Amino acid sequence: MPIRVTVWGENVHEQKNKAVAENYPKGMHGQIAALIGEDKNLVPTTVTLQDAEHGMTVEKLANTDVLVWWGHAAHGEVKDEIVERVVQRVWEGMGLIVLHSGHHSKVFKRLMGTPANLHWREAGERERIWVVNPGHPIARGLGPYFELENEEMYGEPFSVPEPLETIFVSWFQGGEVFRSGLTYRRGAGNIFYFRPGHETYPTYHDANVGKVLRNAVNWAYNPDNHAHLLKAPNTPVDKAIEHIVERGAKLTHHPK
Repeated sequence: MPIRVTVWGENVHEQKNKAVAENYPKGMHGQIAALIGEDKNLVPTTVTLQDAEHGMTVEKLANTDVLVWWGHAAHGEVKDEIVERVVQRVWEGMGLIVLHSGHHSKVFKRLMGTPANLHWREAGERERIWVVNPGHPIARGLGPYFELENEEMYGEPFSVPEPLETIFVSWFQGGEVFRSGLTYRRGAGNIFYFRPGHETYPTYHDANVGKVLRNAVNWAYNPDNHAHLLKAPNTPVDKAIEHIVERGAKLTHHPK
């Protein structure tokens, strides 16, 4: 079955900044979707902040296997009830890929439980992305490293939880390093954070970046829905696997 991918784009910088508009005439979300769609088993669609319910309707999320999230200028405009809706789908098993400045999105910080802060500098410097986990599916088809000639610097410390796996580490011309490809699992949902993607540079036209995105979507995909993880059902005494006798005081009473 094809993997249904929804690319969420903030779609703010494209409307206000000439350099961004020239780099991404169809919007950043449109170019990200184009890169992902080079894998014919991936079926990407796009939604934006400006759409009704930010495009994250109950129906849309139910029909999304992997969500790709890029945001920067308008994190605070995303409604909290939509954030909780997305988080619950991740818990159920929807994959999530968070790109670049999406580290400060409400969705990512909610799932990480940390500020997700870092050091940064916008100077168009070279980024060398080292593959430190070459056997991982997300790194499939890559060499020992690849470079982006112009990128925004992100530097450690990055205040996120210790990841399950570190796939990439970046070095910048100014000397800083950064853990730029991290995996997590929340509930049944696989999460990948990927650092590159500053809006004034043509990062999402890079072939290696496209390969990472396609690999990440395939890795994050979970064909099973685990909605039961959102429930906390009571197991009555007479339904216990082993025979037990109820005893002592209790707060809850269930009809027999």
